[in-house]
Amino acid sequence: MIRVTQPTAPPDPGAALSLRGIWKRFGDRIAVSGVDLDVPAGSLLGLVGPNGAGKTTTLSMATGLLRPDAGTVHVHGTDLWASPDAAKRRLGVLPDGLRLFDRLTGAQLLTYAGLLRGLDRPTVAARTEDLLAAMDLTADRDTLVVDYSAGMTKKIALAGAMIHAPHVLVLDEPFEAVDPVSAANIRDILRRYVDDGGTVVVSSHVMDLVQRTCSHVAVIAGGHVLDAGTVEQVRAGQSLEDRFVELVGGRRETGGLEWLRTSSDSG
Repeated sequence: MIRVTQPTAPPDPGAALSLRGIWKRFGDRIAVSGVDLDVPAGSLLGLVGPNGAGKTTTLSMATGLLRPDAGTVHVHGTDLWASPDAAKRRLGVLPDGLRLFDRLTGAQLLTYAGLLRGLDRPTVAARTEDLLAAMDLTADRDTLVVDYSAGMTKKIALAGAMIHAPHVLVLDEPFEAVDPVSAANIRDILRRYVDDGGTVVVSSHVMDLVQRTCSHVAVIAGGHVLDAGTVEQVRAGQSLEDRFVELVGGRRETGGLEWLRTSSDSG
Protein backbone atom coordinates (compact mmCIF):
# COMPACT_ATOMS: atom_id res chain seq x y z
CA MET A 1 0.00 0.00 0.00
CA ILE A 2 1.13 3.54 -0.68
CA ARG A 3 1.37 5.56 2.51
CA VAL A 4 0.77 9.28 2.82
CA THR A 5 3.34 9.83 5.55
CA GLN A 6 4.31 12.52 7.99
CA PRO A 7 7.19 14.76 6.93
CA THR A 8 9.27 13.52 9.88
CA ALA A 9 9.06 9.88 8.77
CA PRO A 10 12.26 8.47 7.27
CA PRO A 11 12.19 7.37 3.63
CA ASP A 12 11.08 3.81 2.98
CA PRO A 13 14.13 1.88 1.70
CA GLY A 14 11.87 -0.80 0.22
CA ALA A 15 9.83 1.60 -1.90
CA ALA A 16 10.58 2.14 -5.56
CA LEU A 17 10.20 5.88 -4.98
CA SER A 18 10.08 7.52 -1.57
CA LEU A 19 9.32 11.26 -1.47
CA ARG A 20 9.63 13.21 1.77
CA GLY A 21 8.66 16.84 2.32
CA ILE A 22 9.01 17.88 -1.34
CA TRP A 23 8.47 21.61 -1.87
CA LYS A 24 8.79 23.83 -4.92
CA ARG A 25 8.08 27.52 -5.36
CA PHE A 26 8.10 29.52 -8.59
CA GLY A 27 8.22 33.19 -7.64
CA ASP A 28 5.23 33.87 -5.40
CA ARG A 29 3.46 30.66 -6.38
CA ILE A 30 3.91 27.46 -4.40
CA ALA A 31 3.57 24.62 -6.91
CA VAL A 32 4.23 21.69 -4.57
CA SER A 33 3.90 21.98 -0.81
CA GLY A 34 5.23 19.13 1.27
CA VAL A 35 4.44 16.02 -0.78
CA ASP A 36 5.15 12.77 1.11
CA LEU A 37 4.59 9.57 -0.83
CA ASP A 38 5.86 6.01 -1.02
CA VAL A 39 5.42 4.11 -4.28
CA PRO A 40 5.65 0.33 -3.70
CA ALA A 41 8.02 -1.67 -5.85
CA GLY A 42 6.13 -3.64 -8.47
CA SER A 43 3.16 -1.27 -8.62
CA LEU A 44 1.62 0.65 -11.50
CA LEU A 45 0.64 3.95 -9.95
CA GLY A 46 -1.52 6.65 -11.51
CA LEU A 47 -0.86 10.19 -10.34
CA VAL A 48 -4.04 12.17 -10.96
CA GLY A 49 -5.02 15.75 -10.35
CA PRO A 50 -6.59 18.80 -11.99
CA ASN A 51 -4.64 21.17 -14.21
CA GLY A 52 -2.10 23.06 -12.14
CA ALA A 53 -2.21 20.51 -9.32
CA GLY A 54 1.57 20.03 -9.26
CA LYS A 55 1.76 16.64 -11.02
CA THR A 56 4.44 17.55 -13.56
CA THR A 57 6.47 19.50 -10.99
CA THR A 58 6.32 16.56 -8.58
CA LEU A 59 7.40 14.07 -11.25
CA SER A 60 10.19 16.38 -12.39
CA MET A 61 11.55 16.53 -8.84
CA ALA A 62 11.09 12.78 -8.38
CA THR A 63 13.29 12.06 -11.41
CA GLY A 64 16.04 14.65 -11.00
CA LEU A 65 14.88 16.98 -13.75
CA LEU A 66 14.10 19.71 -11.21
CA ARG A 67 15.75 20.29 -7.84
CA PRO A 68 13.28 20.70 -4.97
CA ASP A 69 13.51 23.69 -2.65
CA ALA A 70 13.20 21.25 0.24
CA GLY A 71 12.73 17.55 0.79
CA THR A 72 14.29 14.31 -0.40
CA VAL A 73 13.73 11.67 -3.06
CA HIS A 74 14.99 8.09 -2.77
CA VAL A 75 14.97 5.60 -5.67
CA HIS A 76 15.05 2.06 -4.27
CA GLY A 77 16.79 3.45 -1.20
CA THR A 78 19.32 5.62 -3.06
CA ASP A 79 19.21 9.37 -2.40
CA LEU A 80 18.56 10.99 -5.79
CA TRP A 81 20.40 14.20 -5.04
CA ALA A 82 23.23 12.76 -2.94
CA SER A 83 23.98 10.00 -5.49
CA PRO A 84 22.37 11.16 -8.75
CA ASP A 85 24.29 8.84 -11.09
CA ALA A 86 23.38 5.69 -9.14
CA ALA A 87 19.74 6.73 -8.68
CA LYS A 88 19.16 7.87 -12.26
CA ARG A 89 20.53 4.60 -13.67
CA ARG A 90 17.44 2.99 -12.16
CA LEU A 91 15.04 5.48 -13.74
CA GLY A 92 13.45 5.65 -17.17
CA VAL A 93 11.72 8.97 -17.74
CA LEU A 94 9.21 10.24 -20.29
CA PRO A 95 8.79 13.91 -19.33
CA ASP A 96 6.00 16.23 -20.39
CA GLY A 97 6.68 17.96 -23.70
CA LEU A 98 9.77 15.88 -24.51
CA ARG A 99 11.52 17.12 -27.64
CA LEU A 100 13.03 14.32 -29.70
CA PHE A 101 15.78 14.41 -32.31
CA ASP A 102 13.11 13.92 -34.94
CA ARG A 103 15.46 14.08 -37.92
CA LEU A 104 16.72 10.67 -36.84
CA THR A 105 14.93 7.49 -37.80
CA GLY A 106 13.23 5.45 -35.12
CA ALA A 107 16.10 2.95 -35.07
CA GLN A 108 18.69 5.73 -34.94
CA LEU A 109 16.91 7.45 -32.07
CA LEU A 110 16.89 4.26 -29.99
CA THR A 111 20.52 3.60 -30.83
CA TYR A 112 21.41 7.11 -29.67
CA ALA A 113 19.44 6.63 -26.43
CA GLY A 114 21.16 3.33 -25.69
CA LEU A 115 24.66 4.63 -26.37
CA LEU A 116 23.93 7.71 -24.27
CA ARG A 117 23.12 5.34 -21.40
CA GLY A 118 26.53 3.68 -21.76
CA LEU A 119 25.40 0.40 -23.33
CA ASP A 120 27.72 -1.37 -25.77
CA ARG A 121 26.77 -1.42 -29.44
CA PRO A 122 25.77 -5.11 -29.69
CA THR A 123 23.44 -4.72 -26.70
CA VAL A 124 21.99 -1.52 -28.13
CA ALA A 125 21.40 -3.17 -31.51
CA ALA A 126 19.61 -6.17 -29.99
CA ARG A 127 17.47 -4.09 -27.65
CA THR A 128 16.59 -1.65 -30.43
CA GLU A 129 15.13 -4.45 -32.53
CA ASP A 130 13.30 -5.93 -29.52
CA LEU A 131 11.75 -2.56 -28.62
CA LEU A 132 10.77 -1.74 -32.19
CA ALA A 133 8.98 -5.08 -32.40
CA ALA A 134 7.28 -4.62 -29.01
CA MET A 135 6.07 -1.15 -30.03
CA ASP A 136 4.90 -2.38 -33.47
CA LEU A 137 7.37 -0.02 -35.13
CA THR A 138 9.59 -2.48 -37.00
CA ALA A 139 8.10 -1.49 -40.35
CA ASP A 140 8.88 2.16 -39.56
CA ARG A 141 12.36 1.64 -38.14
CA ASP A 142 13.90 3.64 -41.01
CA THR A 143 11.25 6.36 -41.10
CA LEU A 144 12.21 9.77 -39.73
CA VAL A 145 10.59 10.43 -36.36
CA VAL A 146 9.32 13.78 -37.68
CA ASP A 147 7.04 11.73 -39.96
CA TYR A 148 5.67 9.58 -37.12
CA SER A 149 2.08 9.98 -35.93
CA ALA A 150 1.42 11.16 -32.36
CA GLY A 151 0.93 7.58 -31.20
CA MET A 152 4.11 6.36 -32.90
CA THR A 153 6.05 9.26 -31.39
CA LYS A 154 4.84 8.36 -27.89
CA LYS A 155 5.84 4.74 -28.42
CA ILE A 156 9.35 5.53 -29.71
CA ALA A 157 9.87 7.95 -26.80
CA LEU A 158 8.72 5.24 -24.37
CA ALA A 159 11.11 2.77 -26.01
CA GLY A 160 13.95 5.25 -25.50
CA ALA A 161 13.08 5.46 -21.80
CA MET A 162 13.17 1.66 -21.49
CA ILE A 163 16.27 0.72 -23.48
CA HIS A 164 18.61 0.64 -20.46
CA ALA A 165 16.23 -1.69 -18.55
CA PRO A 166 15.40 0.70 -15.70
CA HIS A 167 13.84 -0.43 -12.43
CA VAL A 168 11.32 2.44 -12.41
CA LEU A 169 9.50 4.13 -15.30
CA VAL A 170 8.09 7.61 -14.68
CA LEU A 171 5.81 8.73 -17.50
CA ASP A 172 4.13 12.14 -17.66
CA GLU A 173 0.89 11.88 -19.70
CA PRO A 174 2.01 8.90 -21.82
CA PHE A 175 -1.49 8.49 -23.31
CA GLU A 176 -2.05 12.11 -24.32
CA ALA A 177 -2.87 12.49 -28.04
CA VAL A 178 -2.59 8.73 -28.52
CA ASP A 179 -5.19 6.78 -30.49
CA PRO A 180 -7.04 3.91 -28.73
CA VAL A 181 -5.05 1.16 -30.47
CA SER A 182 -1.68 2.68 -29.54
CA ALA A 183 -2.95 3.34 -26.01
CA ALA A 184 -3.95 -0.31 -25.64
CA ASN A 185 -0.53 -1.44 -26.87
CA ILE A 186 1.23 0.89 -24.43
CA ARG A 187 -0.91 -0.41 -21.55
CA ASP A 188 -0.01 -3.99 -22.45
CA ILE A 189 3.70 -3.13 -22.53
CA LEU A 190 3.53 -1.41 -19.14
CA ARG A 191 1.65 -4.33 -17.58
CA ARG A 192 4.27 -6.79 -18.86
CA TYR A 193 7.02 -4.55 -17.52
CA VAL A 194 5.39 -4.56 -14.06
CA ASP A 195 4.80 -8.32 -14.22
CA ASP A 196 8.54 -8.70 -14.83
CA GLY A 197 9.37 -6.74 -11.66
CA GLY A 198 9.37 -3.11 -12.78
CA THR A 199 7.52 -0.17 -11.26
CA VAL A 200 5.59 2.43 -13.25
CA VAL A 201 4.32 5.88 -12.30
CA VAL A 202 2.06 7.59 -14.85
CA SER A 203 0.25 10.89 -14.69
CA SER A 204 -3.08 11.15 -16.44
CA HIS A 205 -6.30 13.13 -16.55
CA VAL A 206 -8.33 10.13 -17.70
CA MET A 207 -9.83 8.54 -14.59
CA ASP A 208 -11.32 5.55 -16.39
CA LEU A 209 -7.96 4.70 -17.92
CA VAL A 210 -6.24 4.91 -14.51
CA GLN A 211 -8.96 2.81 -12.87
CA ARG A 212 -8.63 0.09 -15.55
CA THR A 213 -4.85 0.16 -15.86
CA CYS A 214 -3.28 0.99 -12.50
CA SER A 215 -2.96 -1.00 -9.30
CA HIS A 216 -2.41 2.14 -7.18
CA VAL A 217 -3.37 5.78 -7.39
CA ALA A 218 -2.41 9.06 -5.74
CA VAL A 219 -4.65 12.13 -5.94
CA ILE A 220 -2.86 15.47 -5.89
CA ALA A 221 -4.37 18.97 -5.82
CA GLY A 222 -2.99 22.31 -4.72
CA GLY A 223 0.45 20.78 -4.39
CA HIS A 224 -0.73 18.27 -1.76
CA VAL A 225 -1.42 14.54 -1.87
CA LEU A 226 -5.06 14.24 -0.85
CA ASP A 227 -5.28 10.45 -0.84
CA ALA A 228 -3.20 7.48 -1.95
CA GLY A 229 -3.41 3.71 -1.90
CA THR A 230 -4.64 0.92 -4.09
CA VAL A 231 -7.25 1.96 -6.62
CA GLU A 232 -9.89 0.07 -4.62
CA GLN A 233 -8.92 1.80 -1.39
CA VAL A 234 -8.95 5.28 -2.87
CA ARG A 235 -12.18 5.00 -4.84
CA ALA A 236 -13.95 3.57 -1.74
CA GLY A 237 -16.80 1.90 -3.61
CA GLN A 238 -17.31 4.77 -6.06
CA SER A 239 -15.96 5.21 -9.54
CA LEU A 240 -12.51 6.77 -9.43
CA GLU A 241 -13.86 9.83 -11.26
CA ASP A 242 -16.59 10.44 -8.66
CA ARG A 243 -14.12 9.94 -5.82
CA PHE A 244 -11.65 12.29 -7.50
CA VAL A 245 -14.28 15.03 -7.84
CA GLU A 246 -15.29 14.49 -4.21
CA LEU A 247 -11.70 14.91 -3.04
CA VAL A 248 -10.75 17.78 -5.30
CA GLY A 249 -14.07 19.65 -5.39
CA GLY A 250 -14.88 22.25 -7.99
CA ARG A 251 -18.03 20.74 -9.52
CA ARG A 252 -20.41 23.61 -10.31
CA GLU A 253 -24.09 23.91 -11.12
CA THR A 254 -24.68 24.25 -14.84
CA GLY A 255 -27.70 26.54 -14.72
CA GLY A 256 -28.02 29.70 -16.78
CA LEU A 257 -27.77 27.98 -20.16
CA GLU A 258 -31.48 27.56 -20.73
CA TRP A 259 -31.08 29.22 -24.12
CA LEU A 260 -29.24 26.11 -25.32
CA ARG A 261 -32.42 24.04 -25.12
CA THR A 262 -33.99 23.23 -28.46
CA SER A 263 -37.64 24.02 -29.02
CA SER A 264 -40.10 23.65 -31.84
CA ASP A 265 -40.41 27.40 -32.31
CA SER A 266 -36.69 28.09 -32.60
CA GLY A 267 -35.67 29.78 -35.84
